[in-house]
Amino acid sequence: MPRQVLPLTNTQVANAKAKAKEYNLADGSGLYLRVKPNGSKIWVFNYQAPFTKKRSNISFGMYPDVPIANARKERGICRELLARDVDPKHARAKREEAQANAHANTLSAIAERWFKIKAAELTDGYASDIWNSLENHIFPRLGERPIHTIGSRDVIEILEPLQDSGKSEMVKRLCQRLNMIMDYAVVADVLDENRLTRIGRAFKNPKKKNLPSIKPDQLPELIQAIDTASIREVTKALMLWQLHTMARPSEASGARWEEIDLEKKLWTIPVERMKRRREHIVPLTDKAIAILKSVIPISGNREFVFPSDRNPRKSANSATVNMALRRMGFKGKLVSHGLRSLASTTLNEQGFDSDLIETALAHQDKNMTRAAYNRSDYLSRRREMMEWWSEKLVDSAKVTHNQ
Repeated sequence: MPRQVLPLTNTQVANAKAKAKEYNLADGSGLYLRVKPNGSKIWVFNYQAPFTKKRSNISFGMYPDVPIANARKERGICRELLARDVDPKHARAKREEAQANAHANTLSAIAERWFKIKAAELTDGYASDIWNSLENHIFPRLGERPIHTIGSRDVIEILEPLQDSGKSEMVKRLCQRLNMIMDYAVVADVLDENRLTRIGRAFKNPKKKNLPSIKPDQLPELIQAIDTASIREVTKALMLWQLHTMARPSEASGARWEEIDLEKKLWTIPVERMKRRREHIVPLTDKAIAILKSVIPISGNREFVFPSDRNPRKSANSATVNMALRRMGFKGKLVSHGLRSLASTTLNEQGFDSDLIETALAHQDKNMTRAAYNRSDYLSRRREMMEWWSEKLVDSAKVTHNQ
């Protein structure tokens, strides 16, 4: 019959004195207080490991930081693990690894992993917009938080002031972006669930605002303003290029000579520069070709068709036309993106096929079969439409000269 061990008392533990050699005071069931020569006291649990049957020790911490009641509680947990053939040391190692991973998986760290995948689907400008919004509004307070600790309340506290300041559209976008990050964390097995799934319902839907644009009958006024504007020739050419090609500001300003085929009269914008990550082909009219020829003396030997004034090795800024329009007296009336709306409205009023117009604007066609058909068959019809649009712009210029 094994020798029965009487449990230690608080007094025995407190009064245990250091000796020349370390020694143990038994509390029973494998728990000991190990007293070291330097006077430190450590709780140790001695057990027989499952399967190997080797004796092993696991520490519960130092006394008095860990009082006797806590040490006994830990002993009970270990004995329960052993009853299920689980080694307490292995269980602790797994627990510590899980905790380390949880704290290493901060929101910003997971966001970076998500963004590397997401950015491949986006234009550089749009990708920068996404990351900057997170850096400016989310990361300062939540970036270093383990992602599993972040809930709806944390996000609401950050986004409510933004909504109160009238930035409802930004709030909506941040909710969408946080949800994508959380969904990625679930797929990557970092989270069990996305706790922000319905976070958007905590905020008002932003009121849709149409970008400022002018009416088709104001085209002569715009063309006259461009013709007489005191702006750089490259800026003037870029503005006309946007008008004639119906391209987005970033697509137009970043045009490269290698994308232009003057012989076939085509401008092929590659996937990486398109918002929807699909190659876009623009039929070039004679007037569009004339615009290109006008800037050949300026940029014909460079990479970009419309180079930056400060650094000709870079393209003009996508906001260049916006700034020029403000100086020309169109502030609050027309923005560069509104040039596309102007073209769309005019062409729709003229009765052109809406599919042709949407394709010319490089809008995503939800019918992918039709989208493939558009690419191969619509080009000649689009060219006819673009020729009409260019002629309309030329005629508008004639109106101004005749007045």
